[in-house]
Amino acid sequence: MSEERFGEFVLVRRHGHVAELVLDRPKAMNAVSTEMARSLAGACAALAADRDARVVVLTSSHERAFCVGADLKERNSFTDADLVRQRPVARAAYTGVLELPMPTVAAVHGFALGGGFELALSCDLIVADATAVVGLPEVSVGVIPGGGGTQLLPRRVGAARAAELIFSARRVEAAEAAGLGLVDRLVEAGRDREEALALGQRIAANSPVGLRAAKRALRLGHGLDLRAGLEVEDAAWRSVAFSGDRAEGVAAFNDKRAPQWPGE
Repeated sequence: MSEERFGEFVLVRRHGHVAELVLDRPKAMNAVSTEMARSLAGACAALAADRDARVVVLTSSHERAFCVGADLKERNSFTDADLVRQRPVARAAYTGVLELPMPTVAAVHGFALGGGFELALSCDLIVADATAVVGLPEVSVGVIPGGGGTQLLPRRVGAARAAELIFSARRVEAAEAAGLGLVDRLVEAGRDREEALALGQRIAANSPVGLRAAKRALRLGHGLDLRAGLEVEDAAWRSVAFSGDRAEGVAAFNDKRAPQWPGE
């Protein structure tokens, strides 16, 4: 397993074709400061360009929290001009995760609040353990979810449910979160990272070309009418139909062997 650090607070660990993107600011429960946001955006840019990374799993180094959101202590010192300057830096961190071209899995334990939950929502799948507490409490401090929450949450749970959760600013514990669809898989306490990495390995066994194209079709087709969505799907199919991965997948199936994906 290799490691690469991006700034002080973000770490990338390699587990074969699975890249573990670690939020590593434990002294602040992974509160997202300007520096951390910049590092997260940089790590995502590097991963997006890495053809060897087939899956990204987003984890936390803190025992009791995934991420508690924006660094409000830092924000308290900001002038209005500071806040304006920070906004594109913060946005780049959230969109960096959201726009990763390969499948992404968040491993959530403890608190995932505000921007922390938005980082998880930016992933394709969320594995949470029994200690997880999620929520978007931004209106309780005079702002709104600004890391994608107002757009990503209704796409998961519907407009009315998202409105109730955002307007009430309430925290949701693990069992209810699973029941509402705020997380996708609920596991025993302490097993979120292990289960998310195992899921990542299962996903990474498949064609990297196929995975990226399937994610593109899922993302671009969501919200379109059926006819337009099927055109998005057809374009994604054409992008893989004549690939080396498609040829290898068919050959491996007929030879009754595991495929050796060329990734192109």
